[in-house]
Amino acid sequence: MQGLEITVLLGLAMLVGTVLAPRLRVATPLVLLVIGLALGFIPELRQIELPPETVLLLFLPVMLFREAWTTSLRSVRRSLRYIIPMSTLLVVASAFAVAGVATWMGVPWEAALVLGAAVAPPDATAVAALGRLLPAKTFMKLKAESLTNDGTALVLYAIAVALLLGDQITPLQITGMVLVSYLGGAAAGIAVAAAAFFALRRMQSTLTINLTLVLVPFVAFLIAELIEASGVLAVVFAGLIVAWVAPRITTAMSRRAADATWPFGVFLLNGALFVLIGLEVQLVLHEISPSEIGILLLITVAAWLALFVVRYLFQWLFSPFSRPPAGSSRSLRHRSRVVSTVAGFRGAVSLAIALSVPVTTAGGDPVPGRDAIVFITAGVIVLTLLVQGPLLPAVIRWAKLPQDDAAVEEYELAQRAISGAALSALDDLAVEHGISDRVRDRARREGYERLELANARTVARLRAAEERDLAELDASLDDSSSILGPVPPDGPDGEQRGGDRAAQGANDGAASTGPLTMIAVSDDIDVTQRSPLLRHKEAQRLRLAILERKREVLLRLRREGTIDDLVARRILADLDVEEIRTRGLEKAGD
Repeated sequence: MQGLEITVLLGLAMLVGTVLAPRLRVATPLVLLVIGLALGFIPELRQIELPPETVLLLFLPVMLFREAWTTSLRSVRRSLRYIIPMSTLLVVASAFAVAGVATWMGVPWEAALVLGAAVAPPDATAVAALGRLLPAKTFMKLKAESLTNDGTALVLYAIAVALLLGDQITPLQITGMVLVSYLGGAAAGIAVAAAAFFALRRMQSTLTINLTLVLVPFVAFLIAELIEASGVLAVVFAGLIVAWVAPRITTAMSRRAADATWPFGVFLLNGALFVLIGLEVQLVLHEISPSEIGILLLITVAAWLALFVVRYLFQWLFSPFSRPPAGSSRSLRHRSRVVSTVAGFRGAVSLAIALSVPVTTAGGDPVPGRDAIVFITAGVIVLTLLVQGPLLPAVIRWAKLPQDDAAVEEYELAQRAISGAALSALDDLAVEHGISDRVRDRARREGYERLELANARTVARLRAAEERDLAELDASLDDSSSILGPVPPDGPDGEQRGGDRAAQGANDGAASTGPLTMIAVSDDIDVTQRSPLLRHKEAQRLRLAILERKREVLLRLRREGTIDDLVARRILADLDVEEIRTRGLEKAGD
């Protein structure tokens, strides 16, 4: 098929999947995968192959950069005890467990080890797409694990392929490969992030800023590959660092543009990838002889079950070395391990590793077991997505993990802190920027109203939580009682009162001002001192100064660890919108 036909086909498949998924109440990636499997029954469409270079060089850098950008650096630092063993030792244990099962069922050891390396790492994009129902802390730990475990898998893959091709690998070479992969990948990511920092701080144009951000993951991946390090780790390090420093070196308009365009672009790549995985499964299925399909299906199921068992046992064995949450019971920790086990999805990285296996050896002979590696890897991906994906919501409901309100509490704390800091600095800002008393006092009233609103929302949430707890107790005695959800601070009555006050304020303003008239005609009076244009400019300068003060306090709270990165990013987005509205769209986009 021609490139344009493939593009149209993928676009239509994603459109259909996006429309069907909400109606079927199924995650969109699962629907797209099923559509790809269905399209694979058409012989002409099975000619569409997914080159591993396309996944590694086009899809992964962008998707991993976006996932790293939306990962909390504070959560990563606090979860290192979990992330380091899960992204290294668990990957090795999973690879050897799958290799042992496959060898026992007839796959050559070298090919089985390549298979183990391919299916060992959970995929970050699959976890991000299907794990949104997880509690925030669990979701963030799984994302961080999935972002860093690919380096271990790729080192294992290089060793296994060398053995498969008949090369000799010494322990010293293995040590060198591990060090180069991790240290080289980290160094490449840090270097590219530093270069991006010095470049972005000199830019003001929204277009150039976002174009630079798009280049960062590709440059990081390229440099890491040139030094034979982990391109995946380079992209992750670059994404985490650039996301941390971006609020200080980018503009409000560029951040809003990036927040609007990046999710859509990643969705297109992710959706196309799931459709292509479905087509690839059908292609591999038709290339395997019918006599081998039965045993390969058994190996696929056995490998998938082995991954399940090893992941749960590994978490159980390492639980004494972890730091359990305060007050957590043994039952709760068991349920958390089950949820984490079911959420270990495989995806694009596994398929790219399997497809990267050479077709022939240096002597021109076919590589033994390559078709089995690709078939079993594709099968494990399908099982994790189509079985674990729909199963995960039910498992989360069964686990009854405690509700995590930390993000809500930190959001409210940050809102009160930045509003209070802005009010405290209002007099100094007014003097610094030459603001009249009238404009300053109006800003003070607005500031107090916002602070009161933030306090009211906190009180309303706490009361709603108390009412919800009471309702849960009553529900055990009366089946007809319902659990109360969070009550917004402005209910229907509040909205009406707010609307009445707004209408009354508008009427009072209209009555007091009326039509614009010249109120001074003497040559001795400076009319500009009473000009609405001058007051508007004063208010604009003061509002921008207040926003800058709020940003400083917000970033200090983030730097001190008082609030999470994602909470700070959410509030920063609101401040950016307010700045754009204050400056005007044209000036903000300069």
